[in-house]
Amino acid sequence: MKTHTFFKNLLLILTLLMLNISCKKEANATAPTDLQLAAQISDDGSGRVDFVASAGNADRYLFSFGQGTNESIRSADGKAYTIYAESGTYTVKVIAYAGDKSMEITKQITVDRNEVIDNVGYISPESYPGMTLIWRDEFNGSALDPKFWNFEEGNGTEGWGNRELQYYRKENTSVHNGYLTITAKKESFGGKEYTSSRLTTEAKKEFLYGRIDFRAKLPKGQGIWPAFWALGANIRTTPWPSSGEIDIMEMVGGGLGKDNTAHGTVHYEDGGHKYIGGSTTLTSGDFFDKFHVFSLVWTETSLKWYVDNVEFYTFDTTGANKDEFRRSYFLLINLAVGGNWPGAPNESTVLPQKYIVDYVRVFQ
Repeated sequence: MKTHTFFKNLLLILTLLMLNISCKKEANATAPTDLQLAAQISDDGSGRVDFVASAGNADRYLFSFGQGTNESIRSADGKAYTIYAESGTYTVKVIAYAGDKSMEITKQITVDRNEVIDNVGYISPESYPGMTLIWRDEFNGSALDPKFWNFEEGNGTEGWGNRELQYYRKENTSVHNGYLTITAKKESFGGKEYTSSRLTTEAKKEFLYGRIDFRAKLPKGQGIWPAFWALGANIRTTPWPSSGEIDIMEMVGGGLGKDNTAHGTVHYEDGGHKYIGGSTTLTSGDFFDKFHVFSLVWTETSLKWYVDNVEFYTFDTTGANKDEFRRSYFLLINLAVGGNWPGAPNESTVLPQKYIVDYVRVFQ
């Protein structure tokens, strides 16, 4: 009986000693240091984001993905992932633990899911009498075709000459399910508060005369400025505006009379910078609501602008002072945020905004 009591007391003492050692170890644990969080956002439109957290001395991590309650994940190795159901900007929080000590970090990420695109709207024919389709991009791949397109990055000189507020990045362009999408986001990058994309066919595809059809669904909102346009292919040796500019479609967002109005303009040199153009306004709805086709018919003597094959402006290009329009041009697609013409976004502007292009076709 005494032996049994002895071993029982010994077991109790050993247990207390182990608990005391464990508590001291916890109390003496070194706090986590240098907590960092990296996020890899999938570019396939799935909404998946993979995270890697790392910190000195950390033995475990707790992730919260900014989607609401009950969505935290524990991780021993600092790795975790989640799938966001909707596009948007999310604040992710990670807590690193070392014993009873912890530190935390937050990071904002922007997720762009490829949503199902409603293809409703005007569709132009694939042939015209007396003309041949010489080039097209239907955006059927999974990335922008480098044989046709270049990315122009940064903020240019004085905001690309317009005091635009965005930083152009490749990451804001995606190609999926037969559509090119440029997304304007409110995010800090390169010293700017917004990001977007600007594409050109310079030195890859240049055109002189013909018909250009461009089918797109436009973004909207104050400060949002999508464009499809062309610059003289000699711009590197003949400075603008002597090289010429043809704005096939521009829209400056901002509500009634803006989100439903498309502009066509030319810029050229004639004793100084000259520009002139016209516009058309939808009888109902906005260019955001469905796809429209913006077209330019270009001959040796004129430029004509169309929306859904309805002409809205003509410019006479005859005369020696307009010889800019008898030379080759390359194409540009961009989505600007802010600038001299639209002004800055305000509290009514919803971001991100998407500029969705179905195709570009050139006939001659």
